[in-house]
Amino acid sequence: MSRIGKRPITIPNKVTVDIQGRHITVKGPKGTLARELPGLIAVEQNGETLQVVPQNNSRMARQRYGLSRTLVANMVEGVDRGFEKRLQIQGVGYRAQAQGKKLTLNVGYSKPVEMDMPDGIQVAVDRNTEITISGIDKEVVGNVAAKIRGVRPPEPYKGKGIRYLNEVVRRKAGKTGK
Repeated sequence: MSRIGKRPITIPNKVTVDIQGRHITVKGPKGTLARELPGLIAVEQNGETLQVVPQNNSRMARQRYGLSRTLVANMVEGVDRGFEKRLQIQGVGYRAQAQGKKLTLNVGYSKPVEMDMPDGIQVAVDRNTEITISGIDKEVVGNVAAKIRGVRPPEPYKGKGIRYLNEVVRRKAGKTGK
């Protein structure tokens, strides 16, 4: 059995959970999230805790047991506190601007790259080189951060590009001159 799946999920005071069969809805001060769980997994609410249990001992149920617990725990944490990813831009002349739901990146291409943010995602730019992506759905926040990083990933020779905050980029030595 999964060690992660066995752990109960504590529900904070401001969060309400509605379970209807395989469909789970979590409401909190930051918003509402809903998810359909796999058929072999059930969620039980015992007072202020949630417990994810497999319906049988099949291989498929054991595989999805820990994942389902983590997904539900991320939903509860997201509507209570939210999630945040920070990116850092390095390079001469590289910068970013945020206007509402649009992020504009000037990262060495002939034209600026404009990206529209999905619903529920807020983007903020500090000092033109630090991008903060925040939202209640951890999966969407991570995907948006990966797409922004994918516009200009850090290169190993000069280290220029977009990287996660505190990401270490291994540097390579350039070719040696005669």
